[in-house]
Order: sequence, then C-alpha cells, then structure tokens
Amino acid sequence: MIEQEIAQIEHYYVLIRDYLVTYSMQLLGALVILILGLWLAKKLAKATETLMLKHNIDVTLTNFISNVVKVLIIIMFTIIALGKIGISVTPFVAAIGAASLGAGLAVQGMLSNYGSGLAIIATRPFVVGDTIAVKGVCGQVKSIELGHTILINEEKVEITIPNKHIIGEIMQNSFAHSLVKGEIGIAYSASAEQAIAIISRILADYDAVADTPQAQVGIEAFGDSAVLISYRYWVPTTQIIEHKLTINGAIYAAIQAANIEIPFPQRVVTIKEKHTSAD
Repeated sequence: MIEQEIAQIEHYYVLIRDYLVTYSMQLLGALVILILGLWLAKKLAKATETLMLKHNIDVTLTNFISNVVKVLIIIMFTIIALGKIGISVTPFVAAIGAASLGAGLAVQGMLSNYGSGLAIIATRPFVVGDTIAVKGVCGQVKSIELGHTILINEEKVEITIPNKHIIGEIMQNSFAHSLVKGEIGIAYSASAEQAIAIISRILADYDAVADTPQAQVGIEAFGDSAVLISYRYWVPTTQIIEHKLTINGAIYAAIQAANIEIPFPQRVVTIKEKHTSAD
C-alpha cells in the first residue's frame, strides 16, 4: 500500500518536473504578462477616473466605468497568459457565455435597476439634495446608487426605491425644499389686509423659509363664519414639521396680539312660534 502511494507521488513528481522543464519559459512569460496586465489595468482605471472627474461626470458613474475598464483589461491579459502556457481558452469562453446567459436571466430585475441607475446618473433628472415625489412617496434624495435611490422624508425615515420604478414614471422635483400650506380664519368684521400683512411679515422674517419660490399669502375662501386666510411657503424637506409648528404658533400669537378675532363656527337657529286662536 505504501509502495503504491510512493509510486503515485513519483509519477506526479515526474509529470510536474517535465512540465516545468518544457514550459518554464512560457510560465515565466505568462507571469510577466499577468503582472503587466494588473499594472496596466490599475493605471488605465485611474486615468479614466481622473478624466471623467475633470469633466464633472457623476462620481458613481465614474467609479462604475473605471472598475469596468479595470476588470476588462485584467480578463484580457489573463486570457493571453493562459494561452501562453498552452491552456486553450475556448472552453472557458463558452462556459463564461453560458453562465452569463443564465445569470442574466436570474438577475434580470437587478440588471434593470442597474440600467436605470446609469440612466439617472447620466441624465440627472435629480441630484442629491433635491426633493422628489414618485410612485406615491416623497422625500429628499440622500444618495443615488446604481441599483436604488434613497430618500429621507420629514419624519427622518429613509425610503429605498429601486431605480427601475423611477425611470419612465411621472416625477415631481421641488429641489431642496417642500411646499407647506396653512390657513387661519378671521372674523368678517376684522381687517383681512392687516392679517395678510402680519402673516407676510412673519414668513419674510423666518430664516428657514425660502426666498425662491416666494411665500404667498391671501384670501382663500369665504366661510360661513370666517374669512379664510391662506398662506403657502417653502422650507427644507427634512425639517417640514418643526418649521410648520413654529410658524403656525407665531401666526396665531401675532393674530391674537393684534386683536384680530378668530371666530369659532356658529349656526343661527330661528324658532317660529305657531299661534292658535281660541274657539
């Protein structure tokens, strides 16, 4: 039993020795080619990244393309190195093609997201910091990845949207701000002009309210017991709630300080008495 193992080891030793003797120069050449390919892939990937950043191309797209360049060059030099030592690459190419087809069918949805991500990065319908509304969700863009986009809303909740659900959809973009609407009712006997001036001044003095678009204040409607004063303004998307509460409180306090009546709903009921004559 031991003699068989020794003979087997000697057999493999002879095969390896003969291979090294026959292909020693080819192995050295293949190693040099592979090292050269790794060096060249690194240099070309870095040059591609520098060139794209110089032309202000998106960082995510830049990293993706530079990595693709690097991988393609490494694969090319690896195939050359394998051919140098007498290994046929044709079966490998066929196997890679079959595997790529199967993988493509398996990850079709993922590839669709990646393609949509590249389209978003290339066309830039929105950038990080913009506020978008799409597919029934709204938030400020926190990051744009190849497979998905992450939004953050006014409640500080992160929303992850696959990129394939963004491309081709109707989308609203209000950039860094979101619209806030409010209204307050004043009595018909009060001065609407005074109330509008008070609200306009509060919005103009509030630092977080955007200058563009400009805040709007005016009469919205005539209710049963009050004139409705409506106001619209824009604030940073991730701080809607705190700013809205602060502004509403300031408007209420200022309206009261100016002795402008804020009426409560009233209903007038008239009772008619029916008089009957005695026989």
